[in-house]
This record gives sequence, C-alpha cells and structure tokens, in this order.
Amino acid sequence: MEIRIFRYFLAVVREENISRAAEVLHITQPALSRHMAQLEEELGTQLFVRGKRLVLTDAGVILRRRAEEAVELIDKIEGEFSERSELGGVISIGSGALKSSGPLAEAMLDFNRLYPNVQFEIYTNNAEHIKMRLDKGLLDFGLLMEPVDIERYDYIRMKERERWGIFMRRDNRLAGKEFITKEDLAGVPLVTPQRNSVRKEIESWLGEDFSSLTTFATCNVITNGTMLINNETVCFLTIEGSIDLMEGTEFIFIPLYPELSMTSVFAWKKYQPVTRAAGKFLEHFKSMLK
Repeated sequence: MEIRIFRYFLAVVREENISRAAEVLHITQPALSRHMAQLEEELGTQLFVRGKRLVLTDAGVILRRRAEEAVELIDKIEGEFSERSELGGVISIGSGALKSSGPLAEAMLDFNRLYPNVQFEIYTNNAEHIKMRLDKGLLDFGLLMEPVDIERYDYIRMKERERWGIFMRRDNRLAGKEFITKEDLAGVPLVTPQRNSVRKEIESWLGEDFSSLTTFATCNVITNGTMLINNETVCFLTIEGSIDLMEGTEFIFIPLYPELSMTSVFAWKKYQPVTRAAGKFLEHFKSMLK
C-alpha cells in the first residue's frame, strides 16, 4: 500500500467528491476512481457510501485516522532527511495551556532567531493525547502536566507550578471572593478535566466534600468548553495557565484555598533518536533554563 494512495484517499475525504479531488491532485477522475476502487478491494471493505457526495463508512473513518497518521509521519521523516549543512526542518511539540509554556515559548523564539530555517509545529491537547503522539513518533517533545506516567521518557521538570482555581463570569455569585473553598463549590455546575489522574488529585483535595460536587460537563482542554461560559452559573475548574489569554473584562479566575497546584515536565521518548534540529533545540532549552 503506497503512501501516495493514502494522500489520494485523504483528498477524496476532504473534497467529498471524486471529480473535485482529482482536480486538486492534478490527475484524471477515472484514474482516481480506479485507485479508490483498488484500495477498497485491497482492504476488503467498502470505504465510501456513494451518493450526491461521498460519505465515509465506519471502515473509512478508521482508515482516515490511520492515513492521516501515516502521511504526517512520512512528511516528518522527509523533512528530517531534507536537512542540509544549514540547520533546518520542523520540530514538533505538544503542549497544553500551561504556565510552564511561557519559558518554552521564549526558548522557541530565541532558537528561531539563531536558526531561522527551523520551524515549530505545535499540537495542543492534554497529557494523555500528547503521550500517544510521542509514542508514535509524531511529536519530538511534549510539555505534560503531572501527575503523568513518565517511565518511558526522559524529561526536565519545570519550576513553574500550575495553580488550580475557578474560571467564571464576573457576574457569577462567587466572583467577589478572594479564594474559592470546598464549601463554595457545593451545588455549583462545574466543567471539570477529563484526565482520570487529574480528577483523582481534585477528589483528594475535596476529600469528603467530593460527593457535593456537581460535574455538569468534562473537557480535555478548556477551549472545548467555552461555549458554556456565557451562562453566569457555570464555572470551570481549571489551571490558571489555561485561561491566561481568555481572562478579561467579562471573566475572572479565582484560586482554590487551600492551594492546589501541580508541576509539569518537558519530556521526550527514551532511546529514540532525535533530528539534528530537535537535538540542538533541546540543548538550547536546557541552557536557557539554567
């Protein structure tokens, strides 16, 4: 199965039409149709429901995900081996919206001034999703908020602490408080993190008061739940770094008391060779942190 066919398949998925995809790919419509039919025959399954527009079957959805991963990995490999004497290429970094992403961003900008042919590719999600991409070789580095299993990784522990609190509208009844206590959260509709390890830390902080917590919704990153913020009763239980760019005249972040905070690590896969650009960046980042 050629990577070229995966690229053809993904073009058809994007365009939802063989003719339009053929135009984008600069090949003939009959040739593209033949490639898609051969792909279905090779896999022994139907990938599209054919009609006015092409719709993926369940097997097609699975193949799209795998094809995207394969194409991304091949592109990354080609970029790594296209480097010449002048340092270049792409460095892929996964990160959540964390306070510790500040020093990382400074290091990236400083590194780019030294090596302008190096580009950075940023992937945003929670620690579990970032780890999956690290394991598949789709990311060079990941900034992971603890608690997280880092047995398979080398890492640098960041000095910044991720402070937890409540993010809400300024007209919320809790907005005038200096701190938010366990008792304040009783009956409040909350949007909480999805990660089980993080939820356990929150449960530990709440103790016996956990039974009074009203979890209205969960989300992997806070931006996925911002559609709910216009309700003056809904509150986000989140870290301060995740809302640094969102806090303004309408919204406010109030920390928890007693304080709940966590650390984060800058991690990369053990025993996995890194590109010349990624290796140089790691050296640069370490020296800046010192």
